[in-house]
Amino acid sequence: MKTTRIIALVLAGAIGTMSVLSGTSVLLGLHKVDYTVLNGLVVYNIVVGALSVITAYLIWKDFLLSKKLISVILFFHALVLAYLYFFIDTVAMESIKAMVFRVIVWLLIFLFIRLKLVKKRSSTKT
Repeated sequence: MKTTRIIALVLAGAIGTMSVLSGTSVLLGLHKVDYTVLNGLVVYNIVVGALSVITAYLIWKDFLLSKKLISVILFFHALVLAYLYFFIDTVAMESIKAMVFRVIVWLLIFLFIRLKLVKKRSSTKT
């Protein structure tokens, strides 16, 4: 297994697991925060976190679907970030920072998987 694929699946699995665990603890009231919690955003993070763990598994198994899910997750995180930043006045800065972090991580995952594709294609041409 290529190093870039290993890094991508570890990042996807880690960020997905963190999102599910932290989001669930906030929703269940196990973790109290001192800022306004948008329950819809927490639910979104749990759902996409679970999808991230599934995507990590698909990266590990090298399924084509993983490449599509990476693009979808990156797109939705970027869309939610833009929505939070431009349209929600009550959003906590912590939520924006967390979403920026997610976008950066998924952009890295996207690039790692795309670089793998480029290398594979260029090696088959020679």
